Amino acid sequence: MAAFNLTTSDPSPFILMGIPGLEAAHIWISIPFSIFYIIGLFGNFMLLFVVGKEQTLHKPMYLLLSMLALTDIGTSTSVVPKALSIFWFNLKGITVGGCLTQMFFLHSFSLMESAVLVTMAFDRYVAICTPLRYATILTNARIVKLGLVGLIRAVLVMLPLPLLLSRQPFCDNPIIPHTYCEHMAVVKMSCGDTTVNRMYGLVMAFVVIGLDLMLVALSYSLIIRAVLRISSKKSCLKALNTCTAHFCVVMTSFTLFFFSTLTYRFGQSITPHVHIILANLFFLIPPMINPIIYGVKTKELHDKVVKYIYRR
Repeated sequence: MAAFNLTTSDPSPFILMGIPGLEAAHIWISIPFSIFYIIGLFGNFMLLFVVGKEQTLHKPMYLLLSMLALTDIGTSTSVVPKALSIFWFNLKGITVGGCLTQMFFLHSFSLMESAVLVTMAFDRYVAICTPLRYATILTNARIVKLGLVGLIRAVLVMLPLPLLLSRQPFCDNPIIPHTYCEHMAVVKMSCGDTTVNRMYGLVMAFVVIGLDLMLVALSYSLIIRAVLRISSKKSCLKALNTCTAHFCVVMTSFTLFFFSTLTYRFGQSITPHVHIILANLFFLIPPMINPIIYGVKTKELHDKVVKYIYRR
């Protein structure tokens, strides 16, 4: 990865400590970490393979699932390999440029995932509230354009984070008590004025992600209003059932994101190793369970995956 331009005031590398207080258990902790990561990679690559091979799945909903799978692979891969190198080989050092690069990618992929979840909520709204216009409103080309908008937004919003930090002087022996370069953890390593960095990170978390969450909530409120107008109870339950997978994914992703963000700023009473483990789960749990949820709840996708598994 290309490193960002850095000040020369302190070329010392950062030291990622892993999970302070649980160093003796790093090997044991690495077991579930690696299992979750492998399951997530397998599930998401399987989803991408099946959607790519099956012409019948070249539809807006499955394009969105493919985008979600790509962002899940990106977020977990931005964090887990380095964490495992700490657990297995005690390779704690990371250059300042490498740290800022990791921070940029992991936060960018997280923001891209948020954009994909918003688009998926809009997809469910159109499918339930205006089903006759679904094919004309949500075409494959439009989904791709929305995906590109989400990518551009993530890059433009997240790029200031490493650029601002690259201008900061860092203290001697910058030790980060974490497994990866989270934005606020790196900010705390600076010896300069970090007011702008802190404010920008907070605004980004609550305005951008908060806006996405509000759009998802608005979509579901309109969906529920439309469903309640359906006279047939069976049709009502069927309509709601099409949203359950997306709703579970949204709740998991946004809950873990806000927990990780808020505890860095306001959770001083939380034990550090508990916070670090839960923060890592934000990059492990959603990538692992998202393909499972959609594979179970989406019959067409489930049937295609089962067909390929039995064929092999």
